[in-house]
Amino acid sequence: MHAYRIQGLAPDLFAPLFALDDAALRAHGMRRVTADSPTGYPCRVSLDEAAPGERLLLLTFEHHACDGPYRASGPIFVREGATRAPTLHNRLPTILATRHLSLRAYDADGGMLHARALEGREAEAAVQELFEDPRVAQIHAHNARYGCFLCRIERA
Repeated sequence: MHAYRIQGLAPDLFAPLFALDDAALRAHGMRRVTADSPTGYPCRVSLDEAAPGERLLLLTFEHHACDGPYRASGPIFVREGATRAPTLHNRLPTILATRHLSLRAYDADGGMLHARALEGREAEAAVQELFEDPRVAQIHAHNARYGCFLCRIERA
């Protein structure tokens, strides 16, 4: 088995944004939303679904800040008041299990080596398969339907 780790994003990156009014958020390409179902609002800080009624921000986040052609950003949700999930070791967050995923494997320089589209229940096997290639340093999980970045899976 290939060891890996996953961390939620740091909440201090986003906490000041919740003090902005809706007009200021829109001016920066963000919006405030309220979860209206128990699924569909995966927080990238807590790596958990927001509960109905919870407030979140929907914003663009640069999740792959490499100096090359695969530099990328995409939409993410962040729950108001979210605390950072404990680091997961050799275990995928539950937010991956019920989604159609895109897994993108990158080398240490940020170049894409492999990609897979699959159902979340197949993610663990795919992660292990992608890490069979010793050049793979990290894998990014995305919601394949909506394109949202879900998490970074780093080789341990």
